[in-house]
Order: sequence, then C-alpha cells, then structure tokens
Amino acid sequence: MDKFESIKAFTNVVTEKGFAAAGRKMGLSRAAVNKMVINLENSLGIQLLNRTTRQVTPTPTGLAFYQRCVNILADLEEAELAVSQLQEKPKGILKINAPMSFGIKHLASAVADFMTQYPDLKIQLTLNDRFIDPIEEGYDITIRISQPPESPNLIVHTLMKMERILCVSPLYIEKNGIPKNPEELKNHTCLHYGYLATGNKWKLKSQDKEFSININSKFCSNNGEVLKEAAIKGLGIANLPIFIIEKELQEEKLTIILPEYHPPEISVCLLYPINRHLSTKIKLFTNFIQQRLAI
Repeated sequence: MDKFESIKAFTNVVTEKGFAAAGRKMGLSRAAVNKMVINLENSLGIQLLNRTTRQVTPTPTGLAFYQRCVNILADLEEAELAVSQLQEKPKGILKINAPMSFGIKHLASAVADFMTQYPDLKIQLTLNDRFIDPIEEGYDITIRISQPPESPNLIVHTLMKMERILCVSPLYIEKNGIPKNPEELKNHTCLHYGYLATGNKWKLKSQDKEFSININSKFCSNNGEVLKEAAIKGLGIANLPIFIIEKELQEEKLTIILPEYHPPEISVCLLYPINRHLSTKIKLFTNFIQQRLAI
C-alpha cells in the first residue's frame, strides 16, 4: 500500500464529501479510492469514515486525522515547490496569531496591503491576548509582545522595541495624589497586566538605579485596552505600552507619572516553527512586516 496516496485519497473523500467526487478529482475510479481508504483504515487499525447509502462523513478520530493530514500535505507540497524554485507566487492559507490591541492598530491595515500584493494567498488572522503554543495550535506566524522566547523549535525575529510608561487619570490624582518615587507605588492602587512574567512586581529603572516594586493590585487583565479604560475611570495606575495610550495622553485623559523612571522596554517578536523556514509565504510576510514596522 502506498500510504501517501491513500492519505491523499482519504483527504479528498472528506473534502469532496464522497468517493465518486474524490475519484474524479484524482482521476481514479470510485472503487479504487474506496479500496485505498479501506487499506489506510486497516493499516491504522481504526475507522476513519462513517459510510451510509446517502453520505460519507469522518468519524471524530477521522476528522482529527484529516485536519493533521491536510496540514502535512500542504507543507509537503510547499516544501517541494520551494526547494525546486517553482513557486513564483505564494498560495494557500497563512495562519497568523497576534495580540488584540497591537493587531487592530498595526496589523489590520498591513495585512490588507499584503493581501493586495498577493491575491492568491488566503489569510486567517486571529487576535487574542492569551499565550499560545504556535506549534501545538497550528499557526504559521505568531506575533508576541514580550521577551523573545527561547526554543529550538522556533525561529524568532524581533520586529521593534516598545516603550512602556506609568500613567494615571486626573480623577485618580484628585482623589489619591501621585507617588513621588517608585517606593511610594506600594501605597497606591495599580492596574496589573495579568500575563506579566514578573507577577505582581513592577520593575523600574532610572539613570543610576533599578527598582523592583511589589504593587498593590485590585484589578488585572490580559488586555491593555481594558487596563487603559480602567485607568481613565480613576481605578488606579497603569503600566502600559505607549502605543495604546498615545491618544489619551494627547487628550489629557491620562498623564504620565514618574517620568524619570522607566519600565523595561518590551519586544514585538515574530516567530514561526522551524519546519516552516522554507515557506515562501512566511518569508514574504516576515519581510513585509519588518519593513512596515521599521519605525
């Protein structure tokens, strides 16, 4: 049995929703396709398809196997094209994951422009603020705002450095005043980013000193926009990337405090699995977004 051809037959049956349609796509008879799938099921020792006189549908295990097979076949086809230098234009699906606020502000327009340049490429852009495993969850490209991860299975590009500041609303200042030095942050209510690697500690540095402050946090979130709104309403002091609060600073809804003390910069990183390194679509998008964010 040629397992590779049998896998192709199985994926075509699921995609085309029948043996006859799969056979037409592959240039084979219905019986030949059916035999290949049966041989695959026997080889794996599990039923992949539910067969009735009216329809053919994957079993739960068959559906999970199908999803993995589709990605494997797509990767194999793309690798063959990349190595043989036959791929002039990127095709297929590019799956991207990015943080919510950053994605809306910086990626929405960029992705649209990228798709205009490469109309044969389909983009799936997922925005959320939870940490994901890009390999386990099947993303081609992941963008993170954090310290660059160290993993032998990932290739990492630092796109840009991002400044953070401490800010607060006039409403909070009127009720509580402001800290005059980092140590006084302990006596104030702070709004905490839920996924900070430092936990409930804020690190600050001046020209000659570094501070690690245990903050008093009554509210935390994994989204900067949420923390910004809480800060505007006077709920506490926020430690946020400046791109999130530029407008509010200009409108004086928020003001910078302790300007001589700076939280460490964070990196905007683009990363992808090392086995995607030959992918033309990933190389093109990486180069595109590096140039776009060269600010």
